[in-house]
Amino acid sequence: MRTVFDIKKKRKKLKELEKEIQNTKFWQNQERAVKISREFNQLKEEIVGFENLKKELNKINSKEQIHRLEKKLKEKEKKIFFSKKYDRRGAVLSIYAGAGGQDAQDWTTMLLRMYERYCQRKGFKTNILHQSFGEGGGPEGRIGTKSVTLEIKGLFAYGFFKNESGVHRLVRISPFSVKNLRHTSFALVEVIPKIEDLSQEGIVINPDDLKTGFYRASGPGGQYVNKRETAVRIKHLPTGIVASCQSERSQAQNRKKAMELVYSRLYDFYQKNRRREISKVKQKRVSASWGNQIRSYVLHPYKLVKDLRTQVETTKVERVLDGQIDQFIEAEVRTMPRSARQNLDSAN
Repeated sequence: MRTVFDIKKKRKKLKELEKEIQNTKFWQNQERAVKISREFNQLKEEIVGFENLKKELNKINSKEQIHRLEKKLKEKEKKIFFSKKYDRRGAVLSIYAGAGGQDAQDWTTMLLRMYERYCQRKGFKTNILHQSFGEGGGPEGRIGTKSVTLEIKGLFAYGFFKNESGVHRLVRISPFSVKNLRHTSFALVEVIPKIEDLSQEGIVINPDDLKTGFYRASGPGGQYVNKRETAVRIKHLPTGIVASCQSERSQAQNRKKAMELVYSRLYDFYQKNRRREISKVKQKRVSASWGNQIRSYVLHPYKLVKDLRTQVETTKVERVLDGQIDQFIEAEVRTMPRSARQNLDSAN
């Protein structure tokens, strides 16, 4: 709690950053200057937010004001649980269609919409870096998604999304089945923090280990306004990690985004390796990520969304698929086993 609510410490840090910003040589290193400026603005926003809450508390004179303040305090309370190293950062969320053919690809598109709607409600900005489309089908000619990578910008974005990683299962009457049969499909969600500079993590990338390719971005049906080869794919040869970006207009911008994605995935790769080593020392079995089913969404023969980790459930499936997933995210953050927290802390 001290990490989140120690305003005195935050004010001291704010003054230190302000002094550094006022230095005449501050903008000589633009990349570092941008990061410091961002941290300064975030700290200032937090301090002002708490000061405003204090003023509201002193002026309460109606039930309506009490309810409004309770809601704001609840939002602040969540951040108690977001004190890990990268919780304040943006996130990179990837979804991959699993078993289930066209249904799984359609399910991937549904999950993408769910997360985008959730981000809209939270005030997070999103940007689809890369999307691989499936084939059209069904009565409406629906086009699914084989894989998609979503960039999420906003304070504590990674803190909110980090526990969404895992397998999501959908049970419904398939819109692609002529006989209206019930179908089960799967999609894998992967969430990693947005890392812009690996050198601070002690990880050095040899330029010779990177293979860069360029290709023409495409959308459903192969149509895309930009016919030039602006999309970029970068492969890190030693690990086999691949990152692509087609969302920007120029090759240079797409390459920059793709490199940031390489940094984030490399960081996640090395962190997972460290966790495996820690688990071996503690003689604990590490389960494969693809087998970690975390949530089921049932549309037929009954309606129910259930998180298998927290046992939180709701019959309001349509609301969940429309992005109202706060109850699941909050429950997972609050009830993560202490041993799991300690393992993550040790790895960090």
